[in-house]
Amino acid sequence: MIFDIASETMPREQLEALQLRRLKDLCGRVYANVPFYKKKFDDLGISPADVRSLSDLTLLPFTEKQDLRNHYPFGMFAVPKDNVVRIHASSGTTGKSTVVGYTRRDIKNWAELMARSFTAAGAGPKDVIHVAYGYGLFTGGLGAHYGGERLGATVVPISGGATRRQVMLLRDFGATVLCCTPSYSLHLYEAALESGIDFNELPLRVGVFGAEPWTEEMRRDIEQKMGIKAIDIYGLSEIMGPGVGIECVQTQSGPHLMEDHFLAEIIDPETGDPAPPGATGELVITTLTKEAQPLIRYRTRDITSLDATPCKCGRTFARMKRVTGRSDDMLIIRGVNVFPSQIESILLETDGLTPHYQLVVSREGSLDNLDVMVEVDEKIFSDEIKAMQRIEGKIQKTIKEFLGVTAKVKLVEPRGIQRSEGKAQRIVDKRGK
Repeated sequence: MIFDIASETMPREQLEALQLRRLKDLCGRVYANVPFYKKKFDDLGISPADVRSLSDLTLLPFTEKQDLRNHYPFGMFAVPKDNVVRIHASSGTTGKSTVVGYTRRDIKNWAELMARSFTAAGAGPKDVIHVAYGYGLFTGGLGAHYGGERLGATVVPISGGATRRQVMLLRDFGATVLCCTPSYSLHLYEAALESGIDFNELPLRVGVFGAEPWTEEMRRDIEQKMGIKAIDIYGLSEIMGPGVGIECVQTQSGPHLMEDHFLAEIIDPETGDPAPPGATGELVITTLTKEAQPLIRYRTRDITSLDATPCKCGRTFARMKRVTGRSDDMLIIRGVNVFPSQIESILLETDGLTPHYQLVVSREGSLDNLDVMVEVDEKIFSDEIKAMQRIEGKIQKTIKEFLGVTAKVKLVEPRGIQRSEGKAQRIVDKRGK
């Protein structure tokens, strides 16, 4: 099923013509209404009239997350504050919050895109959608909520926390669609086991998972344990929230980006130059329809690639490969670039390990050390110490062979890694502290 056939299946030529019209309009709006962009354009010696084709996108300036922080709270708004009907913001744990505003039309578009997303995941008006993303200033909960209502489904707005109660309500309310982070879905699974509830006996059939990087191995683990289809949804608060892209249930081969609303490009994260077609690099997004806070060439820091080949689901929107990591959370260990997802893939290919792990980075003198802490299941934990040491040695060897970095692996007891109700904390960086 497709929610908006006319938009989601339009020929690429028609789509690109629409993108160009919207890009030209966007440039005019931000130049006239956002002093930050007017100065950027003027400093580069360009004007909105210089944008005559989609290839002219490369003439335009990048926008960074720090730009949003520098103009905290409302300096990036393109409309009067009276026209802003909602404000979301990041937690600000690494500095000032990044604030995002929405007009009434922005909220309507967001609901439409989330309804598209749920439909792509195989959901419909008869479904019960259990939303365990956080509500409040975080965009996940309300984004999924409004999308579910626009779809005509029944929405259970439980938010995060109270994990045992969530498991009970998943059963009692007959949820068919679960929305949360992939790591939290496994936390729910563990809580269900402890409560004597078998996910395979529930009507739940689809999980819409996002807000943190995850791997194909983790997908298979979730699907096998919970008896559901695990669908990857993509979004980020600065752009809109969830619903920027989502996988179709037919192929599960990477999120289709909603290209009529978001113009995507891949760049070399080091140079900022456009990457060749199909190459892996940093995803950059231009918001084509946002009114309150449009962004031009926003650097997401997410590492991926784009594939515009036709999909058997019928959608013509390009698919993005699963995000392998972020250019700003990439670890550099003794000169070697390492993404948490690369290590996760190795861990989940090892029998007896759970998807719960942490990477602890420390510095001894001038050298960086990487410790990989990973939980084992009950069966492995009860084995003799020598057996666990053999597993640790095997993982260390595999990490060295495939990633070229030396790591110390430590297997910890079940539930030895602290759980999170939101994004899992994968990295503990102790350098410089």
